[in-house]
Amino acid sequence: MSPYEIYRQGIFVGRVWREDVGGPSLVTLRNGQVVDVTSPAVPTMRDLMEQQDPVSFLADHSGETLGAVEDLLEGRFQGIRLLAPVDLQAVKACGVTFARSMLERVIEEKAAGNPDLAAKVRTRIGALIGDSLRDLKAGSPEAERVKAALIEEGVWSQYLEVGIGPDAEVFTKAPVLASVGHGADVGIHPISRWNNPEPEIVLAVDSRGAIKGATLGNDVNLRDVEGRSALLLGKAKDNNASCAIGPFIRLFDESFSLDDVRQAELELTVEGEDGFVMKGASRMSEISRDPTDLVAQTIGAHHQYPDGLVLFLGTLFAPVEDRDAPGQGFTHHVGDRVTIASEKLGALTNRVRLTTECAPWSFGIADLMRNLASRGLLKVGA
Repeated sequence: MSPYEIYRQGIFVGRVWREDVGGPSLVTLRNGQVVDVTSPAVPTMRDLMEQQDPVSFLADHSGETLGAVEDLLEGRFQGIRLLAPVDLQAVKACGVTFARSMLERVIEEKAAGNPDLAAKVRTRIGALIGDSLRDLKAGSPEAERVKAALIEEGVWSQYLEVGIGPDAEVFTKAPVLASVGHGADVGIHPISRWNNPEPEIVLAVDSRGAIKGATLGNDVNLRDVEGRSALLLGKAKDNNASCAIGPFIRLFDESFSLDDVRQAELELTVEGEDGFVMKGASRMSEISRDPTDLVAQTIGAHHQYPDGLVLFLGTLFAPVEDRDAPGQGFTHHVGDRVTIASEKLGALTNRVRLTTECAPWSFGIADLMRNLASRGLLKVGA
């Protein structure tokens, strides 16, 4: 099957930058064609997600055909390129939602962000904990008993607290409009020498807390920075071009549902300019908290998002394969090509650069509003 065949199934929506209008447009896919459906009714992705039934809304609205989806994904459109498929939504992320990656966060903390110490710490932690956490339900009485035992052993960690305790870790990954899309560079802060991609499913959630669809994301992670102190999470996670989402959001309909998200498998491939290749996987069936629980911990009576949000669900993937030296595990090199793929969501590909060398983020909310207004797309009172 063609790698683009998936985009001819289900209902996909996204955003593109159009040079002819000097700004972004909302698109959907129809029979393999990219169709611009931007209108005063849905000038933004936020407005489409706020529709009670975005699938039915799209079925009732025509648009301008721009060309074949494979040409867009391969960068062959003239004056049109893909953007992240989110705009005014808050970009939130959950951490430490899988047991295997949870143990790696503990290792980062105990090694104080030093990759040279990670192998020794991994051996010690593995001997104490092993696979005992894999089947635990976060926040359960069994989890509380394991917590007490680990405290007794002297290996309790803030990462284990959010991994098996009652409260999930939810943080802001990127400012509104700062995420990059398929084909763009992703950024690694120059201070980091121990970092990795994080392949994740990202849920699209409206202002009422309803989950409308899903896409792919790369929650780029600086392991050494966060490992030095959890208070450096913002510096480790939120940098120029450090959040990639896309290529498209697949809306829930009769062919795709939250159960498909729960059973999804993600494949990761990193291809270096030095010939290095790493493959990995993340299986949503092994997540320790249900996606609906993570959404409920993010939005509700305790916290409103009037423009909705997208939510990274965390990853099972935690690379330990040595790249540069024995015992130091994996870290990115500039020029790495990162592809995150899932059977029903397609593939998100980005090239790794330093954050200081990626295109600067320069188009903000004020720019978006001015552009939409100049195109006659904003309605007073909408």
